[in-house]
Amino acid sequence: MAAAKKGGLGKGLDSLITNKVGATGTTDAVRIPEPDKEVIFVKITKVEPNREQPRKNFDEDSLLELSESLKQYGILQPLLVQDKKDYFEIIAGERRWRAAKMAGLKEIPVIIKKLSEQEIVEISLIENIQRENLNPIEEALAFKRLLNEFHLKQDEVAERVSKSRTAVTNSMRLLKLDERVQQMVVDDMISTGHARALLAISENDKQYNLAQQIFDEKLSVRETEKLVKKLQNQKPELPKKAEEDKMSLFYEDMEQRLKSIMGTKVAIHYKNKDKGKIEIEYYSNDELERIIELFQSIHQTKI
Repeated sequence: MAAAKKGGLGKGLDSLITNKVGATGTTDAVRIPEPDKEVIFVKITKVEPNREQPRKNFDEDSLLELSESLKQYGILQPLLVQDKKDYFEIIAGERRWRAAKMAGLKEIPVIIKKLSEQEIVEISLIENIQRENLNPIEEALAFKRLLNEFHLKQDEVAERVSKSRTAVTNSMRLLKLDERVQQMVVDDMISTGHARALLAISENDKQYNLAQQIFDEKLSVRETEKLVKKLQNQKPELPKKAEEDKMSLFYEDMEQRLKSIMGTKVAIHYKNKDKGKIEIEYYSNDELERIIELFQSIHQTKI
């Protein structure tokens, strides 16, 4: 297995584990002088993952590759676990545990730690960041948990994972995306650059439709930013049908008002909002005379 990355993370997990453990499968414990760092072998069936750990997705091909390595060399880095009386819960090393099960190992090396819930989350997060195992959404959710559950500030979270506050803030902004778009990020259908550009679109359906367009047309981040800007500059327009319905209701009202004045059926035929014609029906010469007299009386009243 590749060595853990240490860039910017200070001592990180390497400060917790100083010795390597071979693949013999022996039950002999390797003694480490520092307190709380004794490596022991336990049955793999007594070890279970932490359901609250940040990482949720594991690449099956990568696990299979690691399991083949474990068959030859064993687990070179013990798992960190906490004692839950009936079983050991993984703090760090779930990927190694999964690969060990695939490799058919019966026992695995562990270090039992006594840690607070906050420390467990931090260690799990750091381990995954070191190995670049988390997808952007998993990472953002882990940061959010540190903020909400343990009441840390963003700069405190940034300090613990050796990232800038801006990086933590930008990561958590991804959680404002529509859930369907978040899943597209998880599935590598769009990049975090595309996702950040989509944050400017407030309507979920528009956001998701645009994400689909990015994927289908293989748009670059720059092309996406231009498209988002173009959409933002467009003035909202009423749908054509809605506009027609609005005009129809207006002229129906006008027809009723004219009908009450004329005392007969009146129809308004409009070409657009400024032009049209009025059709007045009559059913006898006497009624026609009455309508003409009505217009004359209106005209005389104005004079």
